[in-house]
Amino acid sequence: MADGPLIVQSDRTVLLEVAHPDAENARHELAIFAELERAPEHIHTYRITRLGLWNARAAGHDAEDMLGTLERWSRFPVPPSVSIDLRETVARYGRLVIERGTVDGEDGVLLLRSTDAAVLAEVSKNKRIQPLLLGHPSPGIFVVDAWARGQIKQELLKIGWPAEDLAGYTPGTPHPIELDESEWRLRPYQRKAVDIFTEGGSGVVVLPCGAGKTLVGAGAMAETKTTTLILVTNTVSARQWRDELLRRTSLTPEEIGEYSGQSKEIKPVTIATYQILTAKRKGEYAHLALLDALDWGLVVYDEVHLLPAPVFKLTADLQARRRLGLTATLVREDGREGDVFSLIGPKRFDAPWKEIEAQGFISPAACYEVRVDLPAGERLEYAAAADDERYRLASTAAAKIGVVRSLVERHKGERILVIGQYLDQIDVLAEALHAPKITGATPIDEREQLYQAFRVGEISLLVVSKVANFSIDLPEASVAIQVSGSFGSRQEEAQRLGRLLRPKKSGHTASFYTLIARDTVDQDFAQNRQRFLAEQGYSYTILDADELAA
Repeated sequence: MADGPLIVQSDRTVLLEVAHPDAENARHELAIFAELERAPEHIHTYRITRLGLWNARAAGHDAEDMLGTLERWSRFPVPPSVSIDLRETVARYGRLVIERGTVDGEDGVLLLRSTDAAVLAEVSKNKRIQPLLLGHPSPGIFVVDAWARGQIKQELLKIGWPAEDLAGYTPGTPHPIELDESEWRLRPYQRKAVDIFTEGGSGVVVLPCGAGKTLVGAGAMAETKTTTLILVTNTVSARQWRDELLRRTSLTPEEIGEYSGQSKEIKPVTIATYQILTAKRKGEYAHLALLDALDWGLVVYDEVHLLPAPVFKLTADLQARRRLGLTATLVREDGREGDVFSLIGPKRFDAPWKEIEAQGFISPAACYEVRVDLPAGERLEYAAAADDERYRLASTAAAKIGVVRSLVERHKGERILVIGQYLDQIDVLAEALHAPKITGATPIDEREQLYQAFRVGEISLLVVSKVANFSIDLPEASVAIQVSGSFGSRQEEAQRLGRLLRPKKSGHTASFYTLIARDTVDQDFAQNRQRFLAEQGYSYTILDADELAA
């Protein structure tokens, strides 16, 4: 019997023994198709889900690859029910195909096709799919209403029959875009991601923060050479995209427009914020015209895991345009990973953090949870508080301020980010550390000045709110101290750790600290964040605040 690090169970859970010498190799292969559910100290629990299997299949992994991983690393034989279920689930992907064809002399008609008559009969009788079908011109084929390409994919996924979309894309208005690689080159994994996306037409590229997702976007634009709409999380991110495109491509300032709260430019390459696209006036989306302002050939969704729910509805109408999602994690706190799969596209490419770290393209990182005791008075206040107040009381515990000071002193000479969730706490931290602060109320120009001063070393300590989570390029940051966060959000953990993963000229290993009030909901929520770090292969050391003070 093999002595592998995995135990595969008939309920589709997989247990990973963390201390096993082959644990990292097994984790690397398992993460391609299984989702980490729990990550305590010794045994991590993964679950094999349908969506995980279909994403892996779309990214080029077949059932035999996945079963091979389980059999290679499993301590006991893989239960036959798991093997059968995995094969059958993977085989569902692509049994239904959406394509274009000719019906009654009309070309370009949207069709739903299958060689499996039973499957086609099943889906065509579904009460939510039936209204989207216009006719049954021949065996194995249904005509799909022209507007319903996105909606039918959503509905098919919900009933367990993910369709492969081969209906093609409008080329959009041609626009010349070239990469300027005179002083740099796409890294091998970036080039592979671009090639796989271009071949697939639409889908999601998963790369760790710091691994150059913007360059994958630029590479896709250079391949498609068409007018491009780029959707980003905020205005600072929009300007960083603009600067990067100007530096890395043949595009000029006259060809790139910003469409945000501050500016309303429409150019061959337009960078818009999610906020402006979802802004309403008199109950109506006020800027929907942007989606049809030009004949876009490519739509890029930055940080696709943060895509606001209303944008999914808008994206359902963009199925004829190539769509590229960029993200560090497919995890969504609202559970809408299925909508990403059906409307943006399946996962086309991913590269694990540890793999890219081993190649020297992102910095190694050490992750710590520092547990702080609440003083007796605060502990009593916490115990008497209502449930919705307890997280705030634990997160903003005054005892954390001294621990932050100790950590800043420990890392003197490095570039340090102190991150908080609550504005009053950020004010206290900035005053206690004599450091500048950045919050949502900080004007865009002032934010950019402070970020730039941090980049060039004029300041080495910044106190920031969650506005610094997204798409902020601070390559020399080597320490992050997370004082409070958003209820254990794994998305947030990805972004915050990502601030530290750019390769350092100094060669420092990055240090990521999370401060937790012991025996509170703060500690409970921290387990979610710990799970994300473990999912990426990072060790997670628990420290006592008293040890730091000693």
